[in-house]
This record gives sequence, C-alpha cells and structure tokens, in this order.
Amino acid sequence: MPEAKSDILQGTLDLMVLKTLEAMGPLHGYGIARRIEQLSNDALLINQGTIYLCLVRLMQKGWIVPEWGTSENNRRARFYSISKTGRKQLIAETENWERISGLIGKLLQLNTAK
Repeated sequence: MPEAKSDILQGTLDLMVLKTLEAMGPLHGYGIARRIEQLSNDALLINQGTIYLCLVRLMQKGWIVPEWGTSENNRRARFYSISKTGRKQLIAETENWERISGLIGKLLQLNTAK
C-alpha cells in the first residue's frame, strides 16, 4: 500500500524554504519545491501555486531576495536567496519549531485515562 502524501502544517513551508535556500544556495521556485519533495522522499507534495505564494510572502517580509538568471533548461528564471534578515528569522523559526514539536511529542506520550 503506498504511503499517503502529507499536508504541510501552516507556517512550516516558510521554514522549509528558508532552510533549503540556506543549505543549497540560490534556487528557482520549482527547484525549491522539488528539493523539499526529494528530502521528504516524496511524502510531501508542493504545488506550484503554493510555493510561489510562499515566495511572494517571504520577499515581502524581506527574508529572501530574487534575482533573474538562467535555469538548467536555458530559460529565464527567478532565483531566490536567503537574506541576512531571513537567516535571523530562520534561527527564530527553527527554535520555535523545536519548542512546539517537543511539546507535541510530550503530549503524544501522555497515557490516556480509560
């Protein structure tokens, strides 16, 4: 039986995009989405509309910066890089994610009353 594809929790896509750009350097939107999917062993599927809305939101916040370039297919594409402000935000988002996921982990370990 194939594994079900997971929905991305609201707010986690920003964190994943920032981390991907920090680790991989400048990428275009399609490349960012494919990299996240690869790292999740295709458990997460990111549609193009979702990734581009995220990129617009991150640009508006000043966390990423766009630059036009040429893709591996020799097409004009917008490449995104994490900004200095984005790196600071990535640290804050990572700390928040670790705190929240730790709390959820504790809740899931609670014994249920019968």
